[in-house]
Formats: sequence, C-alpha cells, structure tokens
Amino acid sequence: MTRPVTLVTGQWADLPLEALAAKSKSFGYDGLELACWGDHFEVSKAMSQPDYCTKKLETLKKHSLQVFSISNHLVGQAVLDRIDSRHRGILPPHVWGDGNPEGVNKRAAEEMKDTARAAKKLGVKIVNGFTGSSIWHLLYSFPPVPPSSIEEGFQLLAERWNPILDVFGECGIKFALEVHPTEIAFDLATTERALKALNYRKEFGFNFDPSHLIWQGIDPVEFIRAFPDRIFHVHMKDAIVKLNGRNGILSGHLPFGDARRGWDFRSLGRGGVNFEEIIRALNDIGYKGPLSVEWEDSGMEREQGAKEACEFVRKLEFTPAAGAFDAAFEHGK
Repeated sequence: MTRPVTLVTGQWADLPLEALAAKSKSFGYDGLELACWGDHFEVSKAMSQPDYCTKKLETLKKHSLQVFSISNHLVGQAVLDRIDSRHRGILPPHVWGDGNPEGVNKRAAEEMKDTARAAKKLGVKIVNGFTGSSIWHLLYSFPPVPPSSIEEGFQLLAERWNPILDVFGECGIKFALEVHPTEIAFDLATTERALKALNYRKEFGFNFDPSHLIWQGIDPVEFIRAFPDRIFHVHMKDAIVKLNGRNGILSGHLPFGDARRGWDFRSLGRGGVNFEEIIRALNDIGYKGPLSVEWEDSGMEREQGAKEACEFVRKLEFTPAAGAFDAAFEHGK
C-alpha cells in the first residue's frame, strides 16, 4: 500500500499557489490539500467563475501534483461558534459582513454548503474542516453547568449542520471534522455524542489528527480503533507534552512556541506521537487515502521542516502483509 503524501496549504497561505506548488514538488510531495483561504482555493470564485477549478487543476498538473481534498476550517468554525471580534481575522469579508453574530453564523453555513458544491466542481470527495462549538466555553463546570446546557450545544450541531450535510450528500461529498479543542467534538466521548446528535449520517466523519489528542492524554490509536469507518482523511502532525512541574496542560495563555508552555506542536518525528502504531492502525482499518502533512513548529524553519516531514512519512509507510508471517508453515502440514 503506497498512500499519497500531501501537504496542507493552510500554513503557507502567504504564498501564491503557483509558488507553493513548485516548492512542494521539490520537497517530494505527491499533492496538496488546498485550504480555502489565501489564493489557494476560494469558494466564492469557484462558484462564480466557470474556469476557476480548471485553472487550479492545471496549476497542480503543471507541477505533477494531485489534490484529494480541500479544507475550510476557518469558515466552518463560525457555524456554531459564539461570534466575537476574533472571527473577523479568520473569515472572508463576505462571510463576516457587518459582524452581527447571527448573520455571521448564517453566512458561514451557506458558505459551507457552497464548499461542498465547489469540491464537486474541483473533483474531490472530501472537505476537511471545523464545526465550531457554542459550548466550548463551558468546558470547566464552574459555575456549575447543567447537563441541559451541554445537550443544547449538541442539538444546535444537529440544527445547523444537518442542512449543510444535506448539500454534502446531494453533491456526493463527505465532511471530515478535525476533532480538536474548541470544536463540538474534541475527544472520544464528544465525538461519539456528535455522531449520535447527527444520527450517524454517512456524510459526517473525521479528519484524524493525532496532535490534538496526545496532549489531552488520549492515545490517538484508540481514536482510530473507535471510529474505523469514519476516518475519511488523515493529517500527519506531531506534538510534544513537556510538563515540568511549573507549567500545565492549559499552558497559561502563553502563545505557541513559548518555552514555558506545557505542550506544543512539533515537526513530524520530533514530538511524542507514536506514528508507527498509527500507520499500523490505519493499515488495520484499510485506510487508503492520503497522509497529509500539516506542518506546524514555531521553533523550526518551515521549508526544512516540510521537506523533512515528507521524508519522514515516506520512510514510515509500509505495505501490510497479505497474511500471517507464519502462514507458510501451514503448507507443510
């Protein structure tokens, strides 16, 4: 099994797609996971310009790159979130509009529907992204949080995302939520609850990313084994837990890269994620999609990191055995 190795473009949105495509090919990647920000893939243009998707595909083909998925995390975040001034910095102007929270939520939902339509025009089957969460701020139960408040958050997921997922279904596209703090699903318990709230509909699954699980104390392999039929896409991303008796897992409002934090993201192979067991678990569930490098490391130069990460994934990959290693002995009986 040789799964394609792709690069998430979101952390490279300062570069035009043409320049990033050339770099990515030189780093050794097979394709790109196009983020719906920067000039990499703009949903509004994909919907309004008849040749927009064709031109994007031509740019990738010029550099012998493929595309298997697109990502619209930033707009997806605004579907369920309680909107405030922070969202203005991550949303397209036409989604932010006048900043009225109710209007932002509605425009974000419509943009996610169009994201499914744009994905179909581009010829990909997966949209990765976030859902946002109206209840993330209730994570620590003080003042005491009544169970009904949490239930309302999952009911809101169903209310706002079912119409979006209807469009995904009509387009033959799957939505892969990146299970992640600040999302409606951030660990195994909330993931199962999100699935239940959406009545386990087939369009809804997950973009598996171990880096957001490990620092919570969750074994990423357990996530794969818990939801084997819902792993639609995979991010390869590392993180390190570095508790020293002075810091904590909540990291004290310190920014990424600050040495005083209790955890941080790292370039692949330089953190604490056991990717060997992840590859074996993905083989066990028959995952054949791309392994998409989402490179984030505040302490490392990104071009060196992206090239090294690609090499790391290729070295890690292996074809699973066709049978048990001792099966040959059975023939002699």
